[in-house]
Amino acid sequence: MGFAQRAMFMLLLIMAALEVSLAVVYKVGDDKGWTTLGNVNYTAWAASKTFRVGDTILFEYNKQFHNVMQVTHQEFKACNVSSPMLTLATGNDSLVVKRTGHYYFLCGVPGHCLIGQKVDIRVPKSSEGVAPSPSGSSASSPLSSPSSPSGAGAPGPSQKSSAPYPFSNGFLVKLGMAVLALLFQF
Repeated sequence: MGFAQRAMFMLLLIMAALEVSLAVVYKVGDDKGWTTLGNVNYTAWAASKTFRVGDTILFEYNKQFHNVMQVTHQEFKACNVSSPMLTLATGNDSLVVKRTGHYYFLCGVPGHCLIGQKVDIRVPKSSEGVAPSPSGSSASSPLSSPSSPSGAGAPGPSQKSSAPYPFSNGFLVKLGMAVLALLFQF
């Protein structure tokens, strides 16, 4: 029985390490980035992603023409930029998701939000995709402090992937159960 307990402990450690290392970097707008050019549908872009706590949201844009503001739900709907919770303007801003919920971002340049340069990042409470209902506002920023621009201190993300988690929907749990079943057969 000692072997089985050690094997189970090791399996749990491996599963935990894999879950931590599977955070994804999502570049907003994929190859087009954060822009008003090219008719990017940020609503469709965000709906096609499964965001999770630990993921990085990357905004790449021309800082001469755009910025990123995190706002409340009401400000998002109205394209109101008068009191943002967070303003980013480096052209290469990355934020790490710290908790579940809806997070609203828009470009604060006059007219840009009105023509669609805004995105609702929804981070569901579980991998089943059940999202929390939108509230009137976000109480605090769910994200870590933005990283410095590349080459100016803290390194930015090294990977720009929009691929979903490769081990979603309980894959690791099923794998762990299969390994345990095999261990107990012998």
